Amino acid sequence: MPKRDTAPAGAPCWIELFTSDADRSRAFYRDLFGWTSEDPRPEFGGYVNFSTDGVLVAGCMSSEGHDQGPGDVWNVYLASDDTAETVDAAVAHGAQVIVPPMDVADLGTMGYVVDPGGAGIGIWQPKVHRGFGVYAEPGTPGWFELHTRAYDEAVRFYREVFGWTTHVESDAPDFRYTTLRSGDEQLAGIMDASGFLPEGVPAGWVVYFSVEDADAALARTVELGGAVVEAAVDTPYGRLAEATDVTGTRFKLVQPL
Repeated sequence: MPKRDTAPAGAPCWIELFTSDADRSRAFYRDLFGWTSEDPRPEFGGYVNFSTDGVLVAGCMSSEGHDQGPGDVWNVYLASDDTAETVDAAVAHGAQVIVPPMDVADLGTMGYVVDPGGAGIGIWQPKVHRGFGVYAEPGTPGWFELHTRAYDEAVRFYREVFGWTTHVESDAPDFRYTTLRSGDEQLAGIMDASGFLPEGVPAGWVVYFSVEDADAALARTVELGGAVVEAAVDTPYGRLAEATDVTGTRFKLVQPL
């Protein structure tokens, strides 16, 4: 994929690691994907940006001192032309506001809501900070997927609130899946997870990272102190795997076809 300056409205534009140990997490992703990271910025609560080849790919925030949301998780942000309007629309369609619209210096305007199915989703209106500048290349975010028990409601929510153009990929009883499209490109997916999400595990967004070799990436993950959740398997969408990082944060790997 080419580098991009700005994500289409409604598309995933940023991912952010909320971690209980920022130093270990920074080292883990440096050694796994070759990312570099800047020094924590005190004026932004110790926030850190990850880059690859000088291009922004992700952020990192320590969960210490924060009591909102789950402890160690990758968060997804969707692009908005107006965060305040998007938050208002989200509330009108059943969302709960966690972070109201908030300017982040001259970088952009953020918000964070919980959708009607219980999944958290960030909102980002870019200014100076345009979001990740490359994706679907080795060592970068490759795919974004909502796992929800409220599938029909979620599809309506993201269509009506974020303006998604949706396409039903499968409506079989055991595999219901809808994608966000921009032109001919697929940018994110919604999966009916009611049949496999364990009791007590909330709905949520999942980040896939593109890799050249999923098996090698899994082996390296273990070497660095992570763990394998699901071994790599071939699927019609690529060779997929799931792992946890050094603090237990789940993420997926995709080796494209």
